[in-house]
Amino acid sequence: MFYEGMAAVRRYTGEARRAVAFPLGGFGTGHVALGGDGALRQWQLSGVANHRGFLPDSFFALRVSSTEPPGDVVRLLRAAPLPPHERPAPNVSDAEVPDADRLPPWPTVTGTEFHAAYPFAEVSYLDEELPVAVSLSAFTPFVPLDPDASALPLVRYRFTLTNTSAEFRHGWLLGTLQNAIGWDGVTPIDGTRGAGYGGNVNRLLHRPGQTGVLMDHPGLAEDDPAYGEMLLWTDGPAAALPRAVNAEAMLRFVETAKLVTPIQLGDYSDAALRDAVADGVSPLRAPSGPSQPGHTWDGAVAVAFALRPGETTTVDIVHAWWFPNRYADFDRFGPRQPYGHSRFWVGNHYAGRFGGALDVLDAYLADRDHLDTASRAWADAVSGSDLPESLREVVSAQGTLVRSPTLFRTADGRAYGFEGALGASTRNWNGDVGGSCPLNCNHVFNYEQALARLFPGLGRSMRETELSVQAPDGSLPHRVELPLFLPQLHGVAIGGPERPALDGMLGAVLKTYRSVLDGAGEDWLRGHWPALRQLMEHITTTWDADGDGVLQGDQPVTYDISLHGPNMFVGALWLAALRGMRAMAELVEPAAAAGFAERFSVGRDNYDKLLWNGEYYAQPVTGEDNDFGLGCLSDQLLGQWWAHQLGLGYLLPEERVRSALAAIVRHNLRTGFAAHDYRVFADGDETGLVVCSWPNGGRPEVPLRYCDEVWTGVEYQVAAHCLYEGLTDEAMRIVTAVQGRYDGTRRNPFNEVECGDHYVRAMAGWSLLDAYTGFGYDATKRRIKVGRRAGRFPFVAGTGWGIVTITEDGTATVDVLGGELPDDLTIEVVDLP
Repeated sequence: MFYEGMAAVRRYTGEARRAVAFPLGGFGTGHVALGGDGALRQWQLSGVANHRGFLPDSFFALRVSSTEPPGDVVRLLRAAPLPPHERPAPNVSDAEVPDADRLPPWPTVTGTEFHAAYPFAEVSYLDEELPVAVSLSAFTPFVPLDPDASALPLVRYRFTLTNTSAEFRHGWLLGTLQNAIGWDGVTPIDGTRGAGYGGNVNRLLHRPGQTGVLMDHPGLAEDDPAYGEMLLWTDGPAAALPRAVNAEAMLRFVETAKLVTPIQLGDYSDAALRDAVADGVSPLRAPSGPSQPGHTWDGAVAVAFALRPGETTTVDIVHAWWFPNRYADFDRFGPRQPYGHSRFWVGNHYAGRFGGALDVLDAYLADRDHLDTASRAWADAVSGSDLPESLREVVSAQGTLVRSPTLFRTADGRAYGFEGALGASTRNWNGDVGGSCPLNCNHVFNYEQALARLFPGLGRSMRETELSVQAPDGSLPHRVELPLFLPQLHGVAIGGPERPALDGMLGAVLKTYRSVLDGAGEDWLRGHWPALRQLMEHITTTWDADGDGVLQGDQPVTYDISLHGPNMFVGALWLAALRGMRAMAELVEPAAAAGFAERFSVGRDNYDKLLWNGEYYAQPVTGEDNDFGLGCLSDQLLGQWWAHQLGLGYLLPEERVRSALAAIVRHNLRTGFAAHDYRVFADGDETGLVVCSWPNGGRPEVPLRYCDEVWTGVEYQVAAHCLYEGLTDEAMRIVTAVQGRYDGTRRNPFNEVECGDHYVRAMAGWSLLDAYTGFGYDATKRRIKVGRRAGRFPFVAGTGWGIVTITEDGTATVDVLGGELPDDLTIEVVDLP
């Protein structure tokens, strides 16, 4: 159990700790990961995605002493690195321990246990020789619907120490941090030596009841990408070593630290400890001045504690940072542009809210009770719910994707996202540093639900950006050029696929309607309605010129190719978009609604007649490369998945939808994988849902690209759709398969990988929550619907979030824990399939 009152969603022990790396940091602020061994790694504070980024000399350690009997035990608060797995998973790097061969010179603890309930991670440090029990709870505030509260660039580490011995114990909890101002986030650092270092300044911070080390680099230009500040802080009775040249010096600082007066007088009260540390506790002398060229300083705080037998205390340490500069210096798709060495500054939204790292800290302290309580409330709403354990795990971990380096927010407040963060899965074509496949790729974001549901304002921002770059012909390029004043990708080869993605354009309609349902308002919709009308006119004239409701011709899609014949992947999205346009037209242009309804009816009947093969929806054999023909495509009903979430009803005959889903699971969920020519995300005897299979033969010579791969985003959307159809066993088999692969032993449960780490498509996992509970919110009608399933379940409803409780007799009550819902809200309890 978490000492802060929460149940863990999942517990990782033994070999299952190997690949665990839990991201800590706010939305768009960069992050550091807490490993299953208790160590910190994957330092990405300046926003440069780099899973191999490592900041030396930044760790926690413990010294526990006693006067009678004599005792003095020291430990690094991390376990020894686990040996590599005998069969490491391909395309991931989370199990790497960057300092495995150069740990600081104190012994490690014997072992650790890792518990998670996002945004909290807890590490229990196990060591029989330690006379105190030690655990760490680390988190960054996370409050649904409040992107600013969830975008603090800091981590709070709370250590709990309990004296388990029969003797009085006292000692020091050490927290250290390297001044990384000037580091580019990529170039390896050797001790305190690194490119960009030199002239770093560490200043002692002393305020009433607070001690810390404020770190900067005054010699850097204010527009330097690495310009900023960092802070190491505690409100415990602490002594600080503001400057040190290595880990040994900081450990020596603690070894020489003493509490003479409290020991002599037997007064270990908080006031006595603070008096004792006020004038210094160690003869160790700190270096002075700025760091030498090519070098930086380390800094440390040592918090004193004293415990009677059975007594418990807590120690808070905070890492905060502030890096104001973000540049659109990442890869650009499309033709090479003559921008030369231009640097396009876009900034970081969070940095404009604060004047530096100390302001970040003060903002947290000023609202600490609310931020801590609200974050705990969300964690408990998920972990303490009546969701099946596997679904609790998925829903909880979705927050790690939302706040990964894949997504960011520029100074003007707009939200953007790569497809993922470049990593081991992308080294074959684009290295392992930076963002993968920029920017706001609308066909990949067709699967994303977590960001838009947890933070609807950020979701609306992405819609506003998408519609603002609409081409004169009404099409939407599936990638955005940043800054937005640059020429957009109109009339040029984009890449992934070459022409504007049809599935992404159809998804833009559905995502816009999602924002309307979440409370964007009719005025907001009215402002974007002309763009939506122009978009649908472009789609209709380009792919449905004959008016039969079936889209024909070259259809660029998310598999980085074009489909050529009619297919239900595009078709169901088209049918859902027509339904969505009708629903929105009824709000802002009622006269247009009938036209969308009529085209839907014609298209539905024609698609069903053309593609139904008696078991699932296939595709006429065209002979074109990358068409799937007789194949069973896992994504064939993506549009129906969307329709269920938006309350748009069935797009196709209900019994055929259910049959097709059952066929997808029957044919595509497999155990045991042999080598294939594309990326490997499931191997050996693992289980996963492949993108496409040919159960009745007829696999084309050049099949659908990526057909043999396993994508968690597709797995989650199929599993959620199964729940909507009452195929619960099938859904749980898929979810269990994902978690079996990402169980910590070979892959990180907090980093689902496709074309990069923390891949956006995996945020389809959020839909499992609404599918299981039958939850839906319609702000236009001020109505919540929820399924008739007894239990307590978390919900997020556009403007409010909390817990909905369904009794055995079908009565529903809503407990709003954050935000607000309309006073005249109606709650409808519906039967689940």
